[in-house]
Amino acid sequence: MDETEKSALAETSAIHSRPDHAADEEGVILPTINDSFEIFAKGPGVVDFRTVTWPRASIIFVKVLFATGVLSIPTAMYSLGAVGGALSVVGWGLVNTRAAIVQGNFRNRHAKCHTIADMAEVVGGRLLKEVAGFLYIFANVLSTGSSIQAVSVGLNALSDHAACTVWWSFLATVVVVIAGSIRKFQKLGLLTWVGFVSIFTAVLIVVVGVTTRDRPAAAPQTGPYDLGYFVIAHPTFVEGITASSTIFVSSAGSGAFLPVISEMKKPQDYSKAVFAAMALVQSAYLAFSLVVYRWCGQWVASPSLGSAGPTIKKIAYAIGLIGLIISACLYLHIASKYVFVRILRNSRHLQANTFVHWGTWLGCTIGLASLSFILAEAVPIFNYLIALAGAVCFSPLAISLPGWLWLHDHWDWYRRDAWKKLVWGFHWCLVVLGLFMLGGGTYGAVEQIITAYASGLIAALTISAVSLKERTATNAEAMVLWPFFSPRSQPNVLTQRSSQPMFKA
Repeated sequence: MDETEKSALAETSAIHSRPDHAADEEGVILPTINDSFEIFAKGPGVVDFRTVTWPRASIIFVKVLFATGVLSIPTAMYSLGAVGGALSVVGWGLVNTRAAIVQGNFRNRHAKCHTIADMAEVVGGRLLKEVAGFLYIFANVLSTGSSIQAVSVGLNALSDHAACTVWWSFLATVVVVIAGSIRKFQKLGLLTWVGFVSIFTAVLIVVVGVTTRDRPAAAPQTGPYDLGYFVIAHPTFVEGITASSTIFVSSAGSGAFLPVISEMKKPQDYSKAVFAAMALVQSAYLAFSLVVYRWCGQWVASPSLGSAGPTIKKIAYAIGLIGLIISACLYLHIASKYVFVRILRNSRHLQANTFVHWGTWLGCTIGLASLSFILAEAVPIFNYLIALAGAVCFSPLAISLPGWLWLHDHWDWYRRDAWKKLVWGFHWCLVVLGLFMLGGGTYGAVEQIITAYASGLIAALTISAVSLKERTATNAEAMVLWPFFSPRSQPNVLTQRSSQPMFKA
């Protein structure tokens, strides 16, 4: 790269170069990391937030993605088939990894970018910042609510419905608030190691468990039955787009990575953490989902921890419960940290142990957790709304916006050599792809909501957990919280399932 090109890129990024002229992998000069660049300052008399190493950041990223994604992908395999599902896992994994790297590079080039909303302001002004900020909060609040529901499913399974599901959800919310109120990612990172081992072990037990059964636990235990395993499937558009959305959102939580960069000791190491996390997550997704789908077919439970029968289900939930709780804590912490920084930014209370500091922080965690609990319990079609929110929130934030961010810093690449023109065109494709998933995913979610109303599935959601205990459906309690529907499903409304997207983060 000649001096003219360096100057053009430096001018486009609107930043000052480091004294040693350090550059990222694309040749863009990085700014000097100092207190004027970072959100959190270092020095005497302030709380030091910048304490996270890249290995700890990596395990935080893994835990943000892994829990709900690994529980939902086997269901999506039924619509896409083994080959289509595997290609989708790999393809979306690569797209989401690239999006995460683009966001990290953009953050490290532009001062005071704490979240995806700050980046949106750089490229689109204050209006785009507020839109992105709303979607960001909404996405994490719904993710918190979804994880709280997952915890209540586990508690119901372990207790044989000894108490009302709402009561279990309330207890889960209290625990999530307490753990999520830890201020620093570095401290919360200690819990993520435990959470990751917990959910990974639980899923591994289920994967081993399904291979020991003669037929899936949810399938008829006598007589002939259709496994529903396809190497290559032929889904309808609605089935295909919703299954693809499921797999996309399972690794699309890169927007949640960004606040962690602000608390890293060396933000330049962000890429190492992303590559390590994505490699582990995508490998686990591919291996676990293919095995579960091969042995369970259309009879995979939703969430998939119930796929190996009631005994394994209880064991899996007993081990994985802490992982589900930590997932909810992370989503709550990320949303609360965004609001907290927005309120106290540029004030001394941001990093001082004052009453205003703690009052604001606890107000954010308690307030957003309460909203998550209310949404999770009060909306009877909550998980259909989660599917809709997944399309509306993640498609623009995790695909289109990263493409736009890259184009903002590299707009003149379309005048360069053939390779740079190709890269420039690829990032334009990300913008278009995100818009397509926004429209297609929304259409698929709405179609499934309409179908669910027409089929009577929505009415089934009003049945209490106590009465569900008396039903014969193996995974009926899971259906209360993860209502899936597909035209190719079984006729019993309580055991119908499909590739309905599960929100992740």
